[in-house]
Amino acid sequence: MTISIWRYSHLILAISSSIFILIATLTGIVLALEPISNQLKPYAIKNTDTLSISKTIETLKVEYDEVISLEIDENDFILVSVFTKEGKNERFYINPFTARKIGDIIEKKSIFKFATNLHRSLFLKSTGRVIVGVVTLLLFFIAVSGVVLIVKRQGGISRFFSKIVKENFKQYYHIIIGRYVLIPMIIITITGIYLSLEKSLFFTSHKELVKLNNESIAETPKVAVTDFNIFKSTSLKDMRHLEFPFSGAAEDYFVLKLKDSELLINQYNGKVVSEKEQGLIALISRWSLLLHTGQGSTLWSIVLLLTCLSILFFIYSGFAITLKRRRNSSKISNEFSKDVAEYIILIGSETGSTSVFANILYEALITQGKQVFVSDLNNYSSYKRAKHLVVFTSTYGDGEPPENAKNFQKSLSKINPQSPLQYSVVGFGSLAYQEFCKYAIVVDAILQLHTSFIPDGLLHKINNQSFDAFEVWVKSWAESKRLNLKIEEPHKNTISKNLKPFKIIRRSIINSDQSFLLELEPTKKTKFTSGDILSIYPKKNSMARKYSIGKIDKNIILSVKKHEFGLCSNYLSNLKENDMLFANIKQNSGFHIPTSAKEVVLIANGTGIAPFLGMISNKDKKQVKTHLFWGGRTTDSFQMYAPLIDNAFDNKTLSSLYLIFSNEESKKKYVQNRIQEKDDLICRVLKEGGVIMICGSLAMQRDVFEILNGITISKLNEPINTYQDKNQIKTDCY
Repeated sequence: MTISIWRYSHLILAISSSIFILIATLTGIVLALEPISNQLKPYAIKNTDTLSISKTIETLKVEYDEVISLEIDENDFILVSVFTKEGKNERFYINPFTARKIGDIIEKKSIFKFATNLHRSLFLKSTGRVIVGVVTLLLFFIAVSGVVLIVKRQGGISRFFSKIVKENFKQYYHIIIGRYVLIPMIIITITGIYLSLEKSLFFTSHKELVKLNNESIAETPKVAVTDFNIFKSTSLKDMRHLEFPFSGAAEDYFVLKLKDSELLINQYNGKVVSEKEQGLIALISRWSLLLHTGQGSTLWSIVLLLTCLSILFFIYSGFAITLKRRRNSSKISNEFSKDVAEYIILIGSETGSTSVFANILYEALITQGKQVFVSDLNNYSSYKRAKHLVVFTSTYGDGEPPENAKNFQKSLSKINPQSPLQYSVVGFGSLAYQEFCKYAIVVDAILQLHTSFIPDGLLHKINNQSFDAFEVWVKSWAESKRLNLKIEEPHKNTISKNLKPFKIIRRSIINSDQSFLLELEPTKKTKFTSGDILSIYPKKNSMARKYSIGKIDKNIILSVKKHEFGLCSNYLSNLKENDMLFANIKQNSGFHIPTSAKEVVLIANGTGIAPFLGMISNKDKKQVKTHLFWGGRTTDSFQMYAPLIDNAFDNKTLSSLYLIFSNEESKKKYVQNRIQEKDDLICRVLKEGGVIMICGSLAMQRDVFEILNGITISKLNEPINTYQDKNQIKTDCY
């Protein structure tokens, strides 16, 4: 069954029953508080398993004139109905060890009465019970369809409890909470359905009258009640209800209800004259009531309360997710038809988030006066004047195509381009999933095999909707088309409220490259590591400027190049020691040094060395063999990094260093040329499962990739994207 059926079923069920589910949930929250409030009363008695019914009766007969009944209620409180020695008929809670009164019967509060009637039948009696039963059934189906969606999203039942990517607060906790309240929700719905239907004929348990023989009403031999074997051998804890004979006639019996049976006991000789085991229907009814209401268990009542609160959150977050998905996936109003456009953008997106990036590129191209057409991958068609095809696609579950892309391959096999198309594929996904960008890889492979499509660069993968990574691709792609595209991150034009203070504890002088180092000390507890991103807002209402950071001890190391008109770089260059800087840190897990690799190659130019300075200073990484390639203009450019490099060699956290200075060579050479000279090292690292990390300028990354691709094809018989797919190539370029 396709994912769309499950998703639409989940949504339609939620919409159609939302009002009734909301009522049931709100009243459920109120009713979950009732057993908790009852349990707080000081009437609970411990160690009732050590006290027999016989001893309890003996104590009661001393204290009261006549005992009518003895009962253990749903809260495990002991209550009696007696005639006192003053001749009054009363019901109250007792301590069974002393038979003394300890409290009056708990009266059901009006709010609980109201909530109970509304919860059970909507004040519509039997009709209301049917409605509630149907709504509860719908809630059960919602839970089941939700489970299927999680399984599909995670890529299989075995990954049900694996890591969830936190795309946004509502979606993340909709799934996280859903996984943990699944079992309570199913219990609530199943027991609720049963209780709603309990009064129908199907669930009715007809009691059979027990025929008694003459021996059953014998008055001899006469035995004292406290000596009845059944009362002496049964503990008070195992009893539910004991009804005393109404009169002295032998035809009146003790009626003893245990947890699993009901006994009639001769009031004179104590013989059990009839025993009826509790039927399956009665057992199911009792447990359904206990599990649905939480009576007698504070812990389970709290679980029910939390589940009801979770359902309220599901209602809110579910509708919010749907509205956001519809907003993100809303159709772009194409200014040009598909047969007029030169640029075709096709989207594969399950949640609509990928469409946001397509819209950004669309607007940038339109601004440049280009003719662009955007549509879903499912709508792939022939395009009369198209020259460039851009595919933006995410992956769903275990490498499956998104819902709006599942027909793309079939359409492609039937429709050939009218003229060759240059194509680029950009995959969106998360490294937290094993099948990272798998469908994008599939699309790229399909287009490579098609004779009418010409690859325009390597497949580009974007982790966790990273706008920075998207911006890198846009700049590279636009450069190859000789376009000057300007894009802006949406909804990021105000300063974040989560700014944290950092103290400037060291800064270097500005060198000949106009570069300098800043060392920042967090003044509040802040979690970060080398490779994470520091967002700085140089002016109020300005967009964030982002820097890759290194971590040395507990401080941040930042390498900055001052640009003449650079708003942020000029702001940072004016900071002095002990000045305060307010910024926030974003985790960049896709660019952390791997813990599993035994050998790592770090490649940087200019200020891109910053995260690597932190990585090679980490003394815990001694077991990782680390090689650093760095390119700058002059030897002077390197001097401010030299002390940190020397420390790394001293601490044996850096194995080798390869430098190149472009302005000091007779023929200009760059870091990629140094890599080409060490092709044996590159091959060994990749072949043995090591990792290459690249940080610096986008132009450098492009040139490095070209060199690496040549090395891997000639020496390893594999293109570089083979190692990208294995996550052995990590980049953070700008």
